[in-house]
Amino acid sequence: MTNTLPAYPPVPDVRGVLGARIGAFFIDFIVIAILWVIFSTALIILGFLTFGLSWLLLAPLFPAIALIYNGLTVSGRHRGTVGMRTFGIELITVNGTTAPFVVAAVHALFYYVTVSTLTPFILLFGLVRQDRRMIHDLLSGLIAVRR
Repeated sequence: MTNTLPAYPPVPDVRGVLGARIGAFFIDFIVIAILWVIFSTALIILGFLTFGLSWLLLAPLFPAIALIYNGLTVSGRHRGTVGMRTFGIELITVNGTTAPFVVAAVHALFYYVTVSTLTPFILLFGLVRQDRRMIHDLLSGLIAVRR
């Protein structure tokens, strides 16, 4: 009888991930803002044809774009947003697989809620953890790693 240890996934490379995530945030904010300008312009023009009915969609437009953008890009083949790809990081599940769309969108929702309520303390949480995961990463079961 041999005594073998169970196979665990290798420890991911998380060096410099926190700094890269800060830079990625700024790039992603610009991308989301550009998308918001495009869609809000379309809704404003459409509002004249619908007697202002489409203007009701202007308030939830920015959060909707942010969640859909993060959900599509993180669950996509590159496993990260444009900003994440620029800084060489990706989001994966703790098992090492690509996150499903719903998990990626929920991760973004947790991100925006925690950042808006705990800033700048959200970064301190990642500094004390060896795997550099933040609260929204833990809640959604994702981890940011180097490519």
